This record gives sequence, C-alpha cells and structure tokens, in this order.
Amino acid sequence: MAGMTSRERVLLALSHRKPDRVPIHDEPWPTTIERWRREGLPQDADLAEFFGYEFRLFSFNSSFQMPTEVLEETEEYRIVRNADGAVRKDWKHQTSTPAYLEFPITDRAKWEERRERLRWNDSRVDWDTLLPQFKQAKERGYFCVFTMATGYDRAQGFVGSENLLMAMVEDPAWVKEIFDTIADLTIAGAEEMMARGFDFDGAWLFNDMGYRNASLFSPRAYRELIFPADRRMVDFFHARGLKVILHSCGCVKALIPDLIRAGFDCLQPLESKAGMDLVELKRLYGDKLAFMGGIDARKMSHPDPAVIEEEIRTKFAVAMEDGAYIYHTDHSVPDTVGFQRYCYIMDLVRRYGRYD
Repeated sequence: MAGMTSRERVLLALSHRKPDRVPIHDEPWPTTIERWRREGLPQDADLAEFFGYEFRLFSFNSSFQMPTEVLEETEEYRIVRNADGAVRKDWKHQTSTPAYLEFPITDRAKWEERRERLRWNDSRVDWDTLLPQFKQAKERGYFCVFTMATGYDRAQGFVGSENLLMAMVEDPAWVKEIFDTIADLTIAGAEEMMARGFDFDGAWLFNDMGYRNASLFSPRAYRELIFPADRRMVDFFHARGLKVILHSCGCVKALIPDLIRAGFDCLQPLESKAGMDLVELKRLYGDKLAFMGGIDARKMSHPDPAVIEEEIRTKFAVAMEDGAYIYHTDHSVPDTVGFQRYCYIMDLVRRYGRYD
C-alpha cells in the first residue's frame, strides 16, 4: 500500500476497506487560519497541502443569481445583500455564523416569482477557471468531490429557519416543492459538469438538520418532505459509481435510519456536544455507514495535550475497525486552537491512524 493516493485512500474507507492510514480532512475557521499565520504557518502556504488534507471540493453557483451589494461596512462587520437576495451580517474578526437580517422568500407567492431563477444555466460555472483547477487536483491524486448545499439547509438561506419550519407544518406541499427544485438544480448541474470533464470521485451534500438536542424536525417530516429529494440525488450519483457523503450538523441521531434508507454512504461531522458520539454510532450503524469526524474540537485546545491524545486514541480504536472512517473534527477547527497544538494533533492522527 506504499504510495497510496488520497483518492485511493478515501475510496477504500468509503467502501469499508482498510487503506494504509485514516484519510484526513478538516475545515478551520478563517479566524483560525489568521491565528496560525501569526503563529508560524507560512504566509504563502496552501493550508490543504501543508496539513495533507485529502479532499478537493468543486461546486457551482446555486444561488438565485441576484445582484449583490454592500449595504453597510465598518471595521467590525459587513452587511450585504447576497446573490439570493437575502441580507446578512458577517463579522470580520470573530468566529461566528452570519446573522441573517432579511429573507427574500417568505411565502408561496414570492417563491413563484423567483423559482425559475433556480434552474440550471451555463453561467453557474466559471468553466475556464474551475475545470483546469479540477484537472490539476485530479492529476495529483486528490479525492475530488462534487459539493452542494441541499434540502432544508439550502432553503433556510432564502426562506429563513423560522419561516421554513412553520411552512413544513402549515404548507408542506410548498416546502416539498422547494426541496425538489433544489434537487433538480443539483442533479442538472452535476450532470452538466460531469459531461464537460469533471470526473468526480464522490459527492458531498450539505444539509444541516439538527441542533444541540435533537433534529430540527421529526423523522416523519424528513421522510415526507426531504427523503424523496435526497433519494433522487443519491440514486443519481450511485448510478455513476460515486459514493455520497452527507454533512449534517447538530444531533441527527433520530434521522439516521432514514438517511441509510436514502442511500447515504457516510455521515459527517458527528458533533460531540450535540450527542453524536462516534463510538456509539459506529457500534449501532457501522455496518451500513462510514463515518467522518467526531473528534471533539473543544478538547483540541485543552491545556493538557493528553486530553486530545486520549480523544483520538480511544475513538480511532473503534472507528477504524473496518476501515470505514475518515478523520475530521466534529465541526470546524475553532480559533482557540493554536498552530503548534494543531500540528501536534495532525501528528497524533497520523500516529494512531495507521493500519499497519
């Protein structure tokens, strides 16, 4: 297994077979990267190459393609109207999710006005830039994935979480139409990209459906409103020989049986603070799902480095049993984690993640 490429390593893990070592990927916050550059990460270093991340992600513009504008800007934040027509506030120097101030679609009538903007068109991909980048990553052996935000997660960005959750109860037919339209666009875009030279190694769909204590809606709501769209997308990728990873933050334990029925091959990121325990999930569903993540980011910055070593050692011992595990934190790497500590963590991942 000497000289195994990232593509080979990840594909073996997703197929429940043992590679030479656990594949590695991670997603530090921008403020974390800023800290690391102050603490020793070379200014010109490519983060993914420096730490040996295995994935390279490629997508298309899935927005409503509305004109964007900056509405207000200070030293601390920027307020913009984005390409969906939503108004959001982004903090410049702190790790946080953006605050949405206004949503463009709050009822069925507004949806009808704009739904045609969620159809595929050729301008959604910068072909001259993205395709050469893809081919270079492919030649270098990286695991090149198609990525897209779908379902509830994508819809909340233009409907708003509160409005969307209420509509799932009061007007489920409309909400299902939104999810189906998003799936249609995802499939159309992926199909066109593959037809024009993007020979993807897998797909990674993003759909946050949980919060700290439970899923945002019931398994029944998932089955009736989201499952049909998920199954169509997964079937599309499976028909082309591609494994499908689902990213879903928060506690989604109650949804896992239906996610398996939908055909997902791997679940990520397994938030520890939301009760998504990697060891428990591996024992319950490890014969049906590969797992990616589950390493508690809060323990990364603990004053005693033995804490994160124990976290990695004990969870790897169970997660690696059949090879179906990919390293990732249980969310993103926060800016409480220093550069030298993260380098130490990467050393631990490689030490405990070897199969020989």
